[in-house]
Amino acid sequence: MDKIAVLIPCYNEEKTIGKVVRDAKAALPEATIYVYNNNSKDRTAEIAAEAGAVVRNEYMQGKGNVIRRMFREIDALVYVMVDGDDTYPMEAAPEMVKAVLEHNADMVVGDRLSSTYYQENKRPFHNFGNDLVRGSVNKLFGSDVRDIMTGFRAFSYEFVKTFPVLSKGFEIETEMTIHAVYNNMQIDNVVIDYRDRPEGSESKLNTYADGFKVLKTIARLYRSYKPFWFFTSIAAVLALLSIIFLIPIIREYWATGLVPRFPTLIVCSFVMVAAVQSLFSGLILSTLAINNRREFEMQLNMLQRHKAK
Repeated sequence: MDKIAVLIPCYNEEKTIGKVVRDAKAALPEATIYVYNNNSKDRTAEIAAEAGAVVRNEYMQGKGNVIRRMFREIDALVYVMVDGDDTYPMEAAPEMVKAVLEHNADMVVGDRLSSTYYQENKRPFHNFGNDLVRGSVNKLFGSDVRDIMTGFRAFSYEFVKTFPVLSKGFEIETEMTIHAVYNNMQIDNVVIDYRDRPEGSESKLNTYADGFKVLKTIARLYRSYKPFWFFTSIAAVLALLSIIFLIPIIREYWATGLVPRFPTLIVCSFVMVAAVQSLFSGLILSTLAINNRREFEMQLNMLQRHKAK
C-alpha cells in the first residue's frame, strides 16, 4: 500500500502532463504518481512516463470510467486526484494530504470558486453552471460544500473503497460530493488558486451536454439517497392537481346533485391514487435507505480494521 498516491486521469494532455507530473513530484516527493491514459491520440502516455509517472491505460472512454479503474487498482493511505491540464496548483497538495492524515478528513475539496476561478475562467456558462450545481446540491442535501465540480481533491482510503462509481463522465465530481455528504463523511475545504488552461490546451468538457448530465445525476442521486422527500414531492404535486380539478365537480354536485363531468372525476381519482402510491413508495424506499446507511457504517468499520493490519 502506498502512503500517498497521486491520481491523474488523462485524455490528450501532451502539452501539460509533463509539468503536472513534475509539479506533483516536487510537492509530494514521497508520493507515487499514477497517470491513467484514456485512449489519448497524442503523446500523453509517453511524456508522462518520461516525467517519472506510473502509466496505465483505461480503454473505456470517460472520466468516470478512469476513476473507477484507479480506485479499484490502487491502495493508499491518502489519494490526491488532479486533472492533467495544469489548471490546479500542486503546491496546495501537502495541505490537502495533511487534512486527510492528521485531521481525519474523508474528502478534501480544492476550492477554486472562493479564489481566482471567476477571473481566470474564460467560459461564462461554466461560471453559471458551477453556481447552479453548487446551489442545487447544497440546497437539496443540506450541505455547505463550496466547490462541487473541482477536479482537485484528496481522499481517505475509506472514501475510495466505499465509493460506488456509477457515472461515466464529468458528472463524477458531483457524485463524489453527494456520496460524502449523504454518508456524513468529513469534508474539508482548501482554497486554491485556479489558472485557466494554457494556450493550445483544449477542454474536454461540453458546457451544455455535460452540464445536463450533471443535473440528471443530482436528480438521480436525490431520488436514491432522499427517496422520502423525492416521492413525497411528487405525491404533493399529483394530489394538488387532483384537488384543483375536483373542487368544481364537488361544488356542482352540492349545488345540483349531478355529476356531469364523469371523465374528469375518474381522471382525478386515478391521479389521487397515484399520489398515494408515490407517498407509500417514498416511505418504503426511505426505510431501505436507512438500512443501506447501517450497512455502509459496518463496511467502514471493516475497512478500518483492514487498513490497521
